[in-house]
This record gives sequence, structure tokens and C-alpha cells, in this order.
Amino acid sequence: MSRFEEHKHSILAEEERDIYIGVINRFIGYYSREAQKETQNDTTREYPFVAMDTRQVFEQIHIVHEQLGKDTPPGKNHTFLDVGCGIGNIMLIAEQYSFDAYGIEKDEYPYQLATRLIDEEHVWQKDIWEFDGYHTFDVIYYFRPLPDAGPQTKFELMIEEKIKKSGILIANRKISSAIEEDSRFKRLSLDHPIWQKVSE
Repeated sequence: MSRFEEHKHSILAEEERDIYIGVINRFIGYYSREAQKETQNDTTREYPFVAMDTRQVFEQIHIVHEQLGKDTPPGKNHTFLDVGCGIGNIMLIAEQYSFDAYGIEKDEYPYQLATRLIDEEHVWQKDIWEFDGYHTFDVIYYFRPLPDAGPQTKFELMIEEKIKKSGILIANRKISSAIEEDSRFKRLSLDHPIWQKVSE
């Protein structure tokens, strides 16, 4: 294949990906609006379901998959936790990358959707403050669940304390920058908020 043909093929592949992501975003957008209308969350203290940009999610999970794949024996599936998983759309993407994906969601409407989209064994209806299994996961993902800086920062520091050594954190719309100076963590991407805990 000539360079011209390779370039043309690359453009077509990108256009196809844009179409697929556009369709995905239409579905996610519909359910986001429904979840926001039906939310039982106290929206003065916690966000209803808001979807992260699908393209960024693919890129972030791909980076993590590549990082973990370097030291992973064949046949091992890493565990992935979405904190505030909403309807389960992030979990679906993680599953496509062979993660054993789980989610926590307190709000009734998106929780019910997630259990139908994934299954009841992989989605827990729990408050993020009450969940006690953070230390068991290889990857923890969140998209800022709390609107106020104080509680959000407290949540971030809690996750950073509880995530296990070698665990990877994808922390979208993070407030605290303390992790950048924390010797326990190594940043894995310049473009995305992804860190690995390298020591206790």
C-alpha cells in the first residue's frame, strides 16, 4: 500500500470512528437527559448523571489497557471500578478492553439502567462514601461526582489513600493538584488525568 493509500485509509477509518461515536453520543445524551429529569440526588451537593465525552474515555481506557498489558500474564482480566457509574456507559467501554468492570451508583434511575445494561452483580447501589472495596480494584475511574470543592477534594484524597499499590486512577475534572507532588503516584499521560500508585 502506497503512502497516499495509507493516508486515505487512515482518514476513512477516522471518519468511520466519528460516525460510531456520534451515534453512541446520541444514545448517551438521551439517557443523560432522562437521568437528570428523574434524579433523586440532592443536586446542591451531588451531580446527577452527566456523561463524559466518549472519545476521551476511549483514549483514557486505551492508555490504561496498554500500561497494564505490559506486565499482565495472558488470560488475566484486570478489575475496573467506575465511581458514580450512571447508566453504565463507561463500564461497557471498559468491558470491550477486557476489563472486569464494576460500578457504584446511588441514584435510582441510572442505577436501574446500568443493571439492565450490564448486570446486577456488577453494579452496586451505594453511596461513594460508604463503599468499602476501593482497595480491591486495579483501575478506579471517576468523572467528578461532587459540585462543591471541599467535599470533592475530600473524595479525591480518600480515593488516593485507598487505591492499592500498582492501581491506576483515571480522575476526570479533578480539583486537587496534590497528587502531582505525591511521591506515591506517577503520572501516565501528559494529556489525560491518569496516575499509577507506585508505592504505599
